[in-house]
Amino acid sequence: MMHPNLPRLKSAADQALKEFLSQWPSDAGDGLYAPIHYLMELGGKRLRAVLALSAAEAEGAPYQVAMPVAMGVELFHNFTLMHDDIMDAAPLRRGQATVHKKWDENAAILSGDAMYTLAQVAIAEVPGKGLAPALKLFNQTALEVCLGQQSDMAFELRGDVTVEEYKEMIRLKTSVLVAASLALGAIAAGAEGERVKTWYRLGEELGLAFQMQDDLLDTFGDEQVGKQIGGDILADKKTYLRLYTQEHGDADVQAVLAKWNGERDATSTKVQEVRGAMVQAGADAAAREVMHAHVANAMECVDALGLDEAHRNWFEFLGGMVTQRTS
Repeated sequence: MMHPNLPRLKSAADQALKEFLSQWPSDAGDGLYAPIHYLMELGGKRLRAVLALSAAEAEGAPYQVAMPVAMGVELFHNFTLMHDDIMDAAPLRRGQATVHKKWDENAAILSGDAMYTLAQVAIAEVPGKGLAPALKLFNQTALEVCLGQQSDMAFELRGDVTVEEYKEMIRLKTSVLVAASLALGAIAAGAEGERVKTWYRLGEELGLAFQMQDDLLDTFGDEQVGKQIGGDILADKKTYLRLYTQEHGDADVQAVLAKWNGERDATSTKVQEVRGAMVQAGADAAAREVMHAHVANAMECVDALGLDEAHRNWFEFLGGMVTQRTS
C-alpha cells in the first residue's frame, strides 16, 4: 500500500523542478538545455528530493524550506546518471534512449556539466544561516560521488578487489548522496550538530541498502526495470554479487567465472551461467541479508532522532520500499 507522503512530496518536487527549469527552456542555449529537460521528463522516483523534504517536515518545518536542496540533489543525481550512462555505454535509461544515444557523447557531457551548475544554482537559494553548511555538504558530497565513480572504474582493472572495498565504493558512489539529501533537508529546517549527523547516518544506511537492491535488480530483475538486465555481468563489474561469488564459490563456480571473464560480446548465455554460479555460491541470499541489516541500522537512527509516530511510520515505509522495489 502506497504511503500518502510519497505522491504528495514527489508531486511537489516535480512541480518545483518544472518551474525551476522553465527559466532555461529546451530551445534556448543552442540546444544545451534540451537533454536536461529530456532526462528529467523521463520521470524517476525523485527519492533524494523526497528524502530532503521529508527530513524538513520531520524537523517540524514546512517542506517548502527544503525545496532548494531537494531540487539540488535531484539535479545532481540526474547529472551523474547522464555521465554514468556514457561511461557504462548504456543504451537505455528508464526504458528510453540515453542522452548520449539520442544526441551524442559531447552533448551529454556538456549538458551534464550544465545540469551540475543548475544544481548549485538551486541550492544557493537556501535562506539564512543554513546556506553555508548546505553548500559545504553538497560540494563535499559531489566530490565523494566522483571519488566513488573513479574507484568503480579503477576496480575494472584489478583482480583483487574485496567485498569491503566494494562496500566503501558504493558508500561513496551512491550512499553519500542519499545521506546528504536527508542532512540537507534537516539543515534547511534549522537542524545543527549531532542531529544533522544522525540524519546523515540514516541516509547512509538507506543508501547502502538501496545500492544492494540495485545490484540484485540488475542481475535478477526483469526487463520492466527499463535497463539492460545482466549488464553488470556482461561487463564483468565488481559488484557485491560478483565479489562474494569469487570469495565463497567452490571450484565449479570459479570455473564458470573464469570461462566467461572478459567475454564482453557474449550473449545471454553468459548472464544465465554467471547468475547460476552466483546463486550456487549464495551471493544473492548474502546480498539480501546485508541489505536488510542496513535497513535495520537506518531504523536505529530513526529511533535516535526521536521522531513522532507518523514520521517514524513514514521512514519505516521508506525502508521497506528500498528493499521491495522492482525498479
